[in-house]
Amino acid sequence: MYHINTAIVSLLEEKFIQFNQPNFIPNDPICIPHQFSHKQDIEIMGFWAAILAWGQRKTIINKCNELILLMDKAPHQFITQHQPQDLKRFLSFKHRTFNATDTLYFIEWFRQFYAQHDSLEVAFCQHITPNDPHIGKALVGFHQDFFSLEDAPARTQKHIATPARHSSCKRINMFLRWMVRHDTQGVDFGLWKKIKTSQLVCPCDVHVDRVARKLGLIQRPKPDWQTALELTESLKQLDPNDPVKYDFALFGLGVEGEM
Repeated sequence: MYHINTAIVSLLEEKFIQFNQPNFIPNDPICIPHQFSHKQDIEIMGFWAAILAWGQRKTIINKCNELILLMDKAPHQFITQHQPQDLKRFLSFKHRTFNATDTLYFIEWFRQFYAQHDSLEVAFCQHITPNDPHIGKALVGFHQDFFSLEDAPARTQKHIATPARHSSCKRINMFLRWMVRHDTQGVDFGLWKKIKTSQLVCPCDVHVDRVARKLGLIQRPKPDWQTALELTESLKQLDPNDPVKYDFALFGLGVEGEM
């Protein structure tokens, strides 16, 4: 890891301020959980929006809104109170390789989880301590718990990443950024308090990866879990307590470059 020069620091600070604004919300998948005020609704639809976040952002948002309608615009209430016959409406739901089998398993896992816990935060924070340097153990533990139900479909495992398979875990890291980060701009929710922002790992999608390489923030040849950790360590030079805030800057620079 090399020392980041002042020009790059200034650029990332400028772009963080530019993109960490309420006007970022409507065209990003984060607009999905922002439709709700109930914590459990925000968690459920935030998780789903993050997991479905591949492809065009407009399509992702449309598919998530379709899910919301299928759950009668009340995700947590539907998850906890639906009847078996209510599930038939999901048989035609599909987004890229995410299909009805995956959808129904998500609903069943959420049903069993919320029967025992008040917040999805428990599913992650129970696997780490405040002294852990990052949330890697939380992601591994969550993946194991998520697929612990009897008859968990093998095909669904490809939709939930884990460091145990060397994935960069972009979508889960993005979801955790949404739930944990808190500032005055109101883009991220900051609902969860048991995971520290310093433990978050930067979501490493194609935009972020490309820009970070151009800026010399990562050296590893391929995007994987170690690359995400390398990027986060570089960003900790700028802000050791909240390194993933620069996800806004890196993603924004990537999108600007495309435009």
